[in-house]
Amino acid sequence: MCGIVGYVGPQDAVPLLVDGLKRLEYRGYDSGGIALHTSEGIVFRKCVGRLTELERDLDARPVTGRPGIGHTRWATHGEPSVRNSHPHLDGSGRIAVVHNGIIENDQELREQLQAQGHTFLSETDTEVIPHLIEQALKDGAASPEAAIAQALKQARGAYALGILFADQPDTVYAARLGSPLIVGLGADAHFIASDVPAIVHHIDQVIYLNDGEMAVLQPDGVRILDLDGQALTPEVKPVDLAPEAAEMAGFETFMLKEIHEQPRVLRGLLEKHTHKKGHVDLTDLGLSADYLQQLRRIMIVSCGTAYHAAMYGKFLLEHVTGLAVETDLGSEFRYRSPRIEQDTLFVAVSQSGETADTLASLRLARERHCRVLSICNAPGSSLVRESDAVLFTEAGPEIGVASTKAYTAQLMAFALLSMAMGRARGEITSEQEQAWIKALEQVPNAIHYMIERADHIRAIADKHHDGPSALYLGRRFNYPTALEGALKNKEISYQHAEGYAAGEMKHGPIALINEYLPVICICTKTTDEVYEKMVSNMREVEARHGRIIAIATDGDTHVQAFAEDIIYVPPMCEEFSPLVNVVALQLLAYYAAQARGTDIDKPRNLAKSVTVE
Repeated sequence: MCGIVGYVGPQDAVPLLVDGLKRLEYRGYDSGGIALHTSEGIVFRKCVGRLTELERDLDARPVTGRPGIGHTRWATHGEPSVRNSHPHLDGSGRIAVVHNGIIENDQELREQLQAQGHTFLSETDTEVIPHLIEQALKDGAASPEAAIAQALKQARGAYALGILFADQPDTVYAARLGSPLIVGLGADAHFIASDVPAIVHHIDQVIYLNDGEMAVLQPDGVRILDLDGQALTPEVKPVDLAPEAAEMAGFETFMLKEIHEQPRVLRGLLEKHTHKKGHVDLTDLGLSADYLQQLRRIMIVSCGTAYHAAMYGKFLLEHVTGLAVETDLGSEFRYRSPRIEQDTLFVAVSQSGETADTLASLRLARERHCRVLSICNAPGSSLVRESDAVLFTEAGPEIGVASTKAYTAQLMAFALLSMAMGRARGEITSEQEQAWIKALEQVPNAIHYMIERADHIRAIADKHHDGPSALYLGRRFNYPTALEGALKNKEISYQHAEGYAAGEMKHGPIALINEYLPVICICTKTTDEVYEKMVSNMREVEARHGRIIAIATDGDTHVQAFAEDIIYVPPMCEEFSPLVNVVALQLLAYYAAQARGTDIDKPRNLAKSVTVE
């Protein structure tokens, strides 16, 4: 959610800030703005809507300056408007702040500051920060760093901050608590940003700020200190992201590029953990055979798309390991008084590693002395740093808001984890493991096969895209696939869609079925029992004149009798069929969104990384 960029260096900050903000558009936003240090003091520009509006304003009212800070806002306090857009200033106009996160005691602080004579111009929680800093300086704070620290010690909640002072012409300040923020180090310039892709073209090294840390960026270097003013020695890491990884590479959207990247991502993940070994090797996780044999339960917590991956992980882990496995939404986990024993492995799943609810759940599990394993795509993220072990999904930057390659990589990660744990616990034989590895090795080519059928899927999407709603049905391992397919459709086409366990259709959703409703049925040939039950569900839809779109296995002519349209997928064992079936649904959603004329990479109201509760 939201995006921050800041720059200190010899160049005009404006193009660097705008370019950086554009590279953070995937995070989701509804307004944007920049603030610059100029000869006339701090000058800002703000807009509502896309960054193209900010560029128009800058063309109409040019400004240059350095250093500078920029922001894209996803509204929490107050509607999207110019006055609620960042940056926000103090009463004197000499302190500018951009902020990601939520200040939870903002109303209390606002009333306190108003009593001291401060006047507020916006409805945001953020605006209290520059006023608190201003008041700290009035009260005698010895330096900007001291004033920032004094202000932040009064604030409760989460923040990633970029700060400019009118009387500090070569300095950008930054601070972090609960919301991600990095410091990028270049040859002759330094940056702050919410994520590496925003500034990857300009930096060689990166510092991932920890909670409670402040950074002072100046042309000749960067200092890190805590809120008590103590100097800290940061861990400086090389940037391991190739700049071209964050480019569109000739595709019309990032989402389409990322759909096409899935075979490469999955092949790389599989080869990393199985290549020339004959079995799955996850020894680097530090989960010993003794630990896994004594384990009694697994709890998986995640949000959004990652929750659908977690559901798949539950089904597969129970199927392979014999352990009891629970899944929970991060947003609900802490509020149901969960029972967590020490013999529970807590698994957190997050693409960004900064999902606020998942992080809070992880911290509760650590308080209960659970071992924490994270499945994550972001080295250096909070989730990675707070986990005992990490299984990286190795998907590379995912820019499209609607997750595709990160999701299938999470499924692959669960497949690998399940096999490694099943073998360690003696639940599967080496022969069974090797057979499953061979099945997984078929997945990348099977996805290529689906991508080659994109024109057929586009024709089906064009035919059905204009309805008000759609129903997705699946069973067993493909029940989460139905949920994920419906979510993709909702996210990018804005067509209402619901995913259901097919056996639950008679318990309510069947009332919706009529001659106008597309019903997407995942009916690939798996076990006879699941397949036959799914066919029965499709016949129930047919009897009520629903418009069936079947996801079926190549060569299955049986479904032609009652499906209006069929998307054929290659044969695949049931356990791993979701990795292929979901690609058909990604493409179906993609082309439905294209037909409906939506902004596929930047769907309205959504954020890539949900860093607030």
